[in-house]
Amino acid sequence: MRKIWPWAIAAGVFAADRVTKILAPGIPEGGQILISGVVGLRYAENRGIAFSLLSGSPWILGVISLGIIMAAFLFLRGKKLHPLALAGLMMMLGGAVGNAADRFIQGFVPDMIEVLFVNFAIFNVADAFLCIGCGLVIVRLVFGKELSLASNQ
Repeated sequence: MRKIWPWAIAAGVFAADRVTKILAPGIPEGGQILISGVVGLRYAENRGIAFSLLSGSPWILGVISLGIIMAAFLFLRGKKLHPLALAGLMMMLGGAVGNAADRFIQGFVPDMIEVLFVNFAIFNVADAFLCIGCGLVIVRLVFGKELSLASNQ
């Protein structure tokens, strides 16, 4: 029987991303502080990729995104992955599909999370899970032996 939990992670990330992006246009014009000096909400439309690079080409960016997703899927299909790496990859999948869907449907990716203690780009839930998932994969790559030994004891 195939494992369902990895797909549940990807679907959960996608769903959380969709809900927040549907609600994002309702954020007040000047933004809304959630934790003073730490994090707030401010609606922005990212018409490019990270940090608004390559703005103005949503269909091209969408096709590139889907191509990368499909290539990664084909490469990883059938491979036995450590659960930590698999969870990270599925978080990345959910985020990548969420942002790609926005590029095709709206021509831009809605962003709404603003870090207030440093000058940083406004981002969304999909972006956050892309980074968290990447972090989990890196942890697995760097500490792989230690994680395997710990899980066998």
